[in-house]
Amino acid sequence: MREKVVGYIRVSTYGQMKDGYSLTYQFEEIEQYCERNGYELLHVYEDKGISGASVDEEGLSIEREGLQEMLANLKEKHVTHVVVLNTSRLWRSDMAKVLIQRELKRHKVDVTAIEQPNYSIYAHDPNDFLVNGMLELLDQYQRLEIALKLSRGRKKKAEQGGYAGGGVIFGYSTKKGSKVIEIDESQAVVVRRLFELRDLFPRWSLSRLASQLNNDGFQTRRGKPFTDVQVSRILERENFYRGTYRYSNIEAEGKHAAII
Repeated sequence: MREKVVGYIRVSTYGQMKDGYSLTYQFEEIEQYCERNGYELLHVYEDKGISGASVDEEGLSIEREGLQEMLANLKEKHVTHVVVLNTSRLWRSDMAKVLIQRELKRHKVDVTAIEQPNYSIYAHDPNDFLVNGMLELLDQYQRLEIALKLSRGRKKKAEQGGYAGGGVIFGYSTKKGSKVIEIDESQAVVVRRLFELRDLFPRWSLSRLASQLNNDGFQTRRGKPFTDVQVSRILERENFYRGTYRYSNIEAEGKHAAII
């Protein structure tokens, strides 16, 4: 019987620029790798335009819905490995690494990294441990170096109220290769409805607000029901939806159109 595995692919705002690894390229590499090695590839999860360094209070960025869905399905799918092009697709920060590995180990799942053939989250060989650690530190160093180069331009743009990059928040969209964000009317309807519910029923819990959005027939970007965490994330961005742009410690009148 062939081992069952799942794949995970991701590109981030500057990660794809640095690595040149498109989602299609990653998918094809994983598919071919599984065919060569006799793995049964059940599903490939993906996250587009999301940083691998993102971590929130729950441990994983809520924007990485593909990763969250994969981790939630591990037990049900009875897989032995998660196949990725390299470990930076799964994590780029030490915090994300620790939290993701904790979930994988809980289900006795290992990571197979095509470009790091000796990698294992259960590695006991000191040499492998050292090499893999050095590779990940180098990758993190390169990420920080690129972030430093980009930060000055982003801060200058933010000071003028312009979109400085990063994941586009719910309610807006951007065209490929563009730094201009526009209102996504299909999502803006949800945002307006949520703030309307909050104002009408100030004592409602986040879970009840999420339940009402779902009852109204609304869904997330990925076509999933809303959760209390996602509702909280939208409510926390009220200033942005009102036209104020914040980046780091900079606050300015945004060039984006307000939704509420």
